[in-house]
Amino acid sequence: MTKTTTAHQIADVLIEALPYIQRFKGKTIVVKFGGNAMVDEALKHSFARDIVLMKLVGLNPIVVHGGGPQIGQLLERLGKTTGFVDGMRITDSETMDVVEMVLGGLVNKEIVNLINRHGGKAVGLTGKDGDFIRARKIHLKKSALDDDASEIIDLGHVGEVSSVDPAVVDMLGRSDFIPVIAPIGVGDDGRSYNINADLVAGKVAEVLKAEKLILLTNTAGILDKQGELLTGLSVKDIDGFIADGTISGGMIPKTRCATDALKGGVNSVHIIDGRVDHAVLLELFTDQGVGTLLLGRSR
Repeated sequence: MTKTTTAHQIADVLIEALPYIQRFKGKTIVVKFGGNAMVDEALKHSFARDIVLMKLVGLNPIVVHGGGPQIGQLLERLGKTTGFVDGMRITDSETMDVVEMVLGGLVNKEIVNLINRHGGKAVGLTGKDGDFIRARKIHLKKSALDDDASEIIDLGHVGEVSSVDPAVVDMLGRSDFIPVIAPIGVGDDGRSYNINADLVAGKVAEVLKAEKLILLTNTAGILDKQGELLTGLSVKDIDGFIADGTISGGMIPKTRCATDALKGGVNSVHIIDGRVDHAVLLELFTDQGVGTLLLGRSR
């Protein structure tokens, strides 16, 4: 391959990206960072470069991150055992201290540092900063096996989003800064609550009326029963696929988060394969993308 051929290929890529850059300039894009992309060194740097490039071409990226595996690793090193109910970690006060240390400290600052190293200006936040994510405690009900009674399970400091004040994030996002948000909220009781990162990303996108919400996963996207990628779905499609079992397991809360965001005013949601190098840029700026596009209306 000659230098001229390589140059023409680069030019073709830029030309393909141009209409997307023009369309999304000035728009807010919320990206939930998780899965393999958070633990693979090459993918972490790839993600950071994607976010920096988005900002440089005029988009307003906002990053929300998870950190479940990192929390589990530190708890294990500390000799602290925790249980799970329906995929949610039972979080007592000591565990919540670890959650805040990992999410608000180690993981958040690593992502901030990565973005800054690649030329961005990232600022790390938790929902406690500026009191912008208010949380309420989750009360999980489990049906008893022998009768119709329900058991209330106390998960401790596990919460859901009750409200989002967008002022701090909106101000940062519309300046030169890139907000990086750890999914920790504060309750009316002043306590900290650990919140699912997908839910936080969805609510932030909804409140900010984001153009797009992008959820990085460890799968190619939403798959049909034959294992083939479904590239474009509407809210109606999603409801049907959940009902017939096509969407199941851990993909259900992710798609529910997506449909809530769409109903709340987000223009589109992308569930993409975070194992792909530069997945965010490929989904935003190319014709094919690397995942499933969800729209609030039929295509």
